Amino acid sequence: MSKTNGNHLLINDHDKYKSMWIRACSSLWMLGGFLLIIYMGHLYILAMVVVIQIFMASELFNLLRRAHEDKRLPGFRILNWHFYFTAMLFVYGRILSHQLVNTVTSDKIFYKLVSKLIKYQMVICYFLYIAGVMWFILTLKKKMYKYQFGQFAWTHMILIVVFTQSAFTVANIFEGIFWFLLPASLIAVNDVAAYFFGFFFGKTPLIKLSPKKTWEGFIGASVVTTISAFVDLSTGWLLCDPGPLFKPEYYPLPGWLPWKEVAILPVQWHALCLSLFASSIAPFGGFFASGFKRAFKIKMVMAVFAYIYHQSFVVPQDYTVEMIINEPYFGGAEYSICQVRSNIAGENG
Repeated sequence: MSKTNGNHLLINDHDKYKSMWIRACSSLWMLGGFLLIIYMGHLYILAMVVVIQIFMASELFNLLRRAHEDKRLPGFRILNWHFYFTAMLFVYGRILSHQLVNTVTSDKIFYKLVSKLIKYQMVICYFLYIAGVMWFILTLKKKMYKYQFGQFAWTHMILIVVFTQSAFTVANIFEGIFWFLLPASLIAVNDVAAYFFGFFFGKTPLIKLSPKKTWEGFIGASVVTTISAFVDLSTGWLLCDPGPLFKPEYYPLPGWLPWKEVAILPVQWHALCLSLFASSIAPFGGFFASGFKRAFKIKMVMAVFAYIYHQSFVVPQDYTVEMIINEPYFGGAEYSICQVRSNIAGENG
């Protein structure tokens, strides 16, 4: 690392205390708003994610925007948002279909309307996308093909980047707010710990993409995040009837210790795994964002891992007859309950 890179470290910043005060005040306001939204429930959390996602997409759309070319293409910006909301309808419609049906079962008319929309959602999204492609082709102008096709490709890359993260975030929300809150809190703890360790002890630059990141901050944050994930969940703060993940299991200790056994919640082991990812792998998502920012001269990895981990290691993989019958493959007239049961009995020998 060069000496110039080392001069950007927080430990060498003369205004670092002023910066820390500003960060602390703004963080408290953000934390208060975040906790209020968490308290209000699933739909408000979903709305927060959608709003943040729209701002992300807007900033990314503007990265390669050229005002001169856009003036010659009236309505071309609207086309970007057409693809964006089509992708939103497809992704969120797939995720929220079961939750939406369950919330409107009391109103028969509304239930039929929602059921129809869910049934034909894929067809609707497909034709909306085709309409967008036709719109794009009709707006092509000579001497602007390179810019227009570049914008078309850029729009689709944005949809992949933004919706990959946000879709898994929304899926985590409806698996239980805990599975949204735990990964988010781990990232927050890791960022705060990295800042303070770098603030007081950081002397060794970590990566050129983020000049203020240090090895001291990275290692210190990893230790703090891992310990906090495991310890915080052992405080017994649940007031409801806990599920199996939150009921303590007792492990015997060696005889030379004053304690005979220790109580550990199963969810603590899962939190430990998530914290290891949050402290060692997830920061590279921030480094990627820093490189992305610098590449275009402007200033969401944990969610995917949390969802994949939850589906692979937390959710029970036992399938009942009722679960199979509810799948679309078994919902048509080709299969009957008796056929499904006979198939299952045959597979089980």
